[in-house]
Amino acid sequence: MANKEMRAVYVETLIDLAKSDDRVMVVEADLMKATGTTPFKAAYPERFVNAGVAEANMVGIAAGLAAEGKRPFAATFGCFASRRAFDQFFVSCAYAQLPVRLVGTDPGVSAAFNGGTHMPFEDLGIMRTVPGLPIVEPSDPVSLAAYVRLLAAFDGPAYMRLHRKAIEPLYPEGEAFQLGKAKLLREGKDAVIVALGAVMVPAALKAAELLKAAGIEVGVIDALSLRPLDTELILAQARKTGIVVTAENAQAEGGLGSAVAELLAELPPSSVHPRLARIGVQGLFGEVGTQDYLQQRFGLTAEAIADRVKALAAERK
Repeated sequence: MANKEMRAVYVETLIDLAKSDDRVMVVEADLMKATGTTPFKAAYPERFVNAGVAEANMVGIAAGLAAEGKRPFAATFGCFASRRAFDQFFVSCAYAQLPVRLVGTDPGVSAAFNGGTHMPFEDLGIMRTVPGLPIVEPSDPVSLAAYVRLLAAFDGPAYMRLHRKAIEPLYPEGEAFQLGKAKLLREGKDAVIVALGAVMVPAALKAAELLKAAGIEVGVIDALSLRPLDTELILAQARKTGIVVTAENAQAEGGLGSAVAELLAELPPSSVHPRLARIGVQGLFGEVGTQDYLQQRFGLTAEAIADRVKALAAERK
């Protein structure tokens, strides 16, 4: 898995699944090269549909296939999967409870040079309004392969964010994953960072190292899914440390930070109420630039996470 592009892992997993499950299909909005699904088309041309640059139509086709017993994975840029095709997905897939896996590629700053119009900071908040919809964002190639398999077996609609570029593995081959179960990557007694996705989980781990050098022991949770949210693990670490910082490659409002804020706000009065800070895009539109520049621009860096933890720790003292 080392140095392998996430999109390559995505299509290889789909091809492997298709060998034993003839329900697995791929539907694209003329972005096969971008998503990396051309090898699937070559292997299973009869199970590949290019809907053209018509994202709502793509979702409608996927819904029709699902209604006939298929398990389609329908992919396009995350901005189009969420903002443009939302109503079609809401009604034809989610409301109808059809097993369409809508895949939004290039989440947040990973859209880079595609620019502000193609930079989906809002997709997590949008999709979180769909009742009961699983929302997942694998953080490395190993978790991606596992979640593609989990979603293929899931009897209902789902939304997955797909980082296309190469990501260093965080997990060993064969690591077990479960929908709705996060991973505690690092223990800490002073604070816990709850991070989501291939951009922010590595940033959170780097932040933990920076904080360790400053004498602050921080735990790191890889959320893996926004829904189901692993409330048990998050609450256990929140109560243990008293400080929670969420980190997401999306708007700070409406996504992971909001979900954790709601979880903590609804604790009974007798409970310990941890302090919370949310790292995410602060109500801004996307821009054009390298991913490194964009992470700096929107405060999605290890240094930004570490600074927020330090500030909360200082307040507590």
